[in-house]
Amino acid sequence: MNMKKIIYIILTLLLTISCSKDDRGVAAVYVPTPAPLQIPQVFSDNILPPIIPPGNPQTLEGVALGRKLFYETLLSADNTQSCASCHAPANAFTDDTQFSEGIDGLLGARNSMPIFNAAWNYDNKFFWDGREFGLEMQATNPVENPIEMHNTWQNAVQALQNISEYSFLFEQAFGSSQITKMNVVKAIAQFERTLISANSKFDRHLLGTYTLTTAEQNGLNVFMDEAAGDCFHCHGNPNNPLWTDNKFHNNALDATFTDLGLGEITGDPNNNGWFKAPSLRNLSFTAPYMHDGRFNTLQEVINHYSDGLQSSTTNDPLMKNVSAGGNHLTPQQKSDLLAFLLSLNDTEFINNPNFQEP
Repeated sequence: MNMKKIIYIILTLLLTISCSKDDRGVAAVYVPTPAPLQIPQVFSDNILPPIIPPGNPQTLEGVALGRKLFYETLLSADNTQSCASCHAPANAFTDDTQFSEGIDGLLGARNSMPIFNAAWNYDNKFFWDGREFGLEMQATNPVENPIEMHNTWQNAVQALQNISEYSFLFEQAFGSSQITKMNVVKAIAQFERTLISANSKFDRHLLGTYTLTTAEQNGLNVFMDEAAGDCFHCHGNPNNPLWTDNKFHNNALDATFTDLGLGEITGDPNNNGWFKAPSLRNLSFTAPYMHDGRFNTLQEVINHYSDGLQSSTTNDPLMKNVSAGGNHLTPQQKSDLLAFLLSLNDTEFINNPNFQEP
């Protein structure tokens, strides 16, 4: 047998052995189970599909891991706080205090935003001022924020790596037991995308299974009337089940600003005092209201738009009655508007067992 033939046989054997090992290795890697979001009919009938990044598809294992991480206090420097500390399910995944308290007893300057229907935030800008792009990047911020969890990602990841259960769960979800910051936030984002609220009285009304009361219907009319509530410009209409445009507005809260909002991010003074319009869903659970939590009740919110508008150089042009201080709703209009807003509550959402601490 000549040397060329011997070399050929050796190379063939090595290639065969290598392929066999690869085949065994691939077979041994757990493949996560796809888990597409369950799109409610009121969403599929009216709006575009949700935003799911190609690099972070929804899987059963990823969502389960993200749910566990959402409630994991090891992410904070002193192991006392989790995402859920400021985003509790009973409050539609927000806080019931004006400003949330971090691990060092420090308070933020803005009210915690609720988390639901985030997969339909089409501009993908998160926080009151839109400073983070995408749910994954949104989830990176609180861990290192000095007035929130006040940790480092290196420490947080190491704390998780020390728990054998997490090594197994990350391998199941992402194919590697090596835990990384990016896979942590990917898992959390997968869980957050499942937080879908779509079973309010008004949703059932749209589906033909609930009839609005006279007060609720009159309140919707006030909501849609430019000469009355004039709410629809920023918060949509019955064809927008998100009940927000997810854009930024100056809603005439102040004549001058200590918090610049979007303007601080863009550097454009024309954006000073502009903040993301929150969804009007689940308002009974998300008090206090506004970016700084200044209003404790919905009645105070309605009174602001009726009689308390403040003129500034950056008022949103959509706020047409700033010069008059508001549209001056009658007591009956205020009562009806409140009845309509309460029809957007989704009690099933806040009690969904799939969203509670595992």
